Amino acid sequence: MKAYVAVTDKKWFDHLRGLSRHQPVEEVNFWTPKPWGGEFGVLSRGQPLLFKLRSPHNAVVGGGFFEHYTSLPISLAWQAFGEKNGAASLDEVRDRTARLRKDTPRPWEDYKIGCILLAEPFFWDEENWCPQPADWAPSTQRGKSYDLTAPVGKELWREVSDRLMGMRVAESRSGELPGGYSYGAVKRRVGQGIFQSRVMDAYERQCAVTRERALPALDAAHIKPFSLTQENHIQNGILLRSDVHRLFDAGYVTVTPEYHVEVSEHVRTDFNDGENYFKLHGERIWVPPSREDRPGKGYLEWHNANQFRE
Repeated sequence: MKAYVAVTDKKWFDHLRGLSRHQPVEEVNFWTPKPWGGEFGVLSRGQPLLFKLRSPHNAVVGGGFFEHYTSLPISLAWQAFGEKNGAASLDEVRDRTARLRKDTPRPWEDYKIGCILLAEPFFWDEENWCPQPADWAPSTQRGKSYDLTAPVGKELWREVSDRLMGMRVAESRSGELPGGYSYGAVKRRVGQGIFQSRVMDAYERQCAVTRERALPALDAAHIKPFSLTQENHIQNGILLRSDVHRLFDAGYVTVTPEYHVEVSEHVRTDFNDGENYFKLHGERIWVPPSREDRPGKGYLEWHNANQFRE
């Protein structure tokens, strides 16, 4: 039962608060100007990260629930999250991160940034901001973890949960926190950016079919279209090179529940081509080491039966 209070920039917060008034913001990239320096081990999936503004505001102003940490070239972070990076343009994100990095990236340099990915973020208007924790030290630059059962953490969560009571709250299967607001083993709705990042990292940044590793050429593909499921479950995802992705979506390529590639004869008859793709026929795909990250059998069966051109 832990939370992390992270120091953030008011421009980042203001942009997202304004964006949330005009469209749903189901995820955000709480970026760091350089990769974190290893895994983001201060939170487990589903635990809250709270936004704290610097002086003179010194207030907790919102937050979200930790889903995943990754590092990405800045162009791909923008491609995946767009304005949910807390800025109106890629140039603006580059400008902010470059200043904070305290180095001088060249204009063409696609440097990596840290991406702390949060689901179900919330942004409060100023009248609902709550005081920073009582033990907050002015010298704290990045953030601080809190045990939500200890006195200071418990009071912090009471302040936060009081402000969340009017929002839709998911029921936790692992118990409630002080104040009645729950987190833990909760199925949270994640957006496309988190889906892409989780699939990319689960497949160790390589195409499951061709083993291609050039990140700009890779796509996180839905096995069963998102339009039919309305959820971004990792077992409905597979990392594919962009051309294979297009053929997969169009039904010219599929993957069997036994993880073998099948290429449709329609590639040859429709396009009078396809020899390079037929070389993949019968090959076993590479799957993530963790079983929970591998393509779900039901999703693959659906694609075989409903999408593949036999």
